Amino acid sequence: MSSGALIDEDMKHTGDEVVLCVDGGQTGTRTQLRRDGTVVAETSHPGVVNDRPQIPQLAGYILEALRTYDQPCSTVSVGSSGLADDADPTELLSLIRDAGVRHVLLAHDSTTSYLCAIGDQPGVVVAAGTGVVTLAVGLTSVARVDGWGYLLGDAGSGYWIGRAALDAVMRAHDGRGPATALSEQVERDFPDLEKAYLELQADEHKVRRIASYAKTVSELAGTDEVARSISEAAATELAVSAVAGLHRVGQDERPDPVVGMLGQVFRNVVLRERFEQLIRERFSQARIIDACGNGLGGCFTMSCMAPDSALRQRVHEAFA
Repeated sequence: MSSGALIDEDMKHTGDEVVLCVDGGQTGTRTQLRRDGTVVAETSHPGVVNDRPQIPQLAGYILEALRTYDQPCSTVSVGSSGLADDADPTELLSLIRDAGVRHVLLAHDSTTSYLCAIGDQPGVVVAAGTGVVTLAVGLTSVARVDGWGYLLGDAGSGYWIGRAALDAVMRAHDGRGPATALSEQVERDFPDLEKAYLELQADEHKVRRIASYAKTVSELAGTDEVARSISEAAATELAVSAVAGLHRVGQDERPDPVVGMLGQVFRNVVLRERFEQLIRERFSQARIIDACGNGLGGCFTMSCMAPDSALRQRVHEAFA
């Protein structure tokens, strides 16, 4: 396995334009100001809540960041989790144009994750954090796989893993499943396990909170059979999504597709190794990239993509 993206995420933007990059996630939102491709400042904000209109949330974070930076910025490039594929960039521009913004690029974070992981080339990227989305790119077509949120999808995500861990703990508590070391951590957080579901259901940030148990699963996967089983099951889900994406864009006939892994879920060693094994069983010469970039780098790359890039069909732009 090679390490690092296949592109230089600090590639120079043409001209002296200042670009505000915005990476919106369920756990947190980050902004980064770049001048001539060089990072000059960063800020952090709360995560976007997907059961509320997302554009106003993003606009609020952008305006807060611009006030913090206190310098002119004409272009804002946004990649955000949970963003509809037909999201209207003119709505966002209308909310932030009084701050001097004249150009908005808006895309689902699967696009910016892809760009930061393997660049503007054919392949597939699995971006797995609190949620998960897979994006595959062919010569002319693009396919999104999963990323359908915690109620309908996100198979193999941090939330999916955390939910499986809590399920295993409750099964052990009831006598419906094997004992697991996961119980110790969960019982520290919920001394009365039988009230855990009530507390979680009432928590506005329950998705992020449940996803936090993915870290516990990762830490125990090497020693606890239940944690290992959950990790391997998640890897299988992620590999199935990657293969499905490559098939949909006509890249599954070649033995060496580029497959990018991005996100904290892949810090789980058991999960990552199983994922790589499954990919190589299907594609013997797959070029698997353990991406070291982040969505902010992808946002900047999105602002200077090639005119004929297949990914341009997934980027929405608005100009003042």
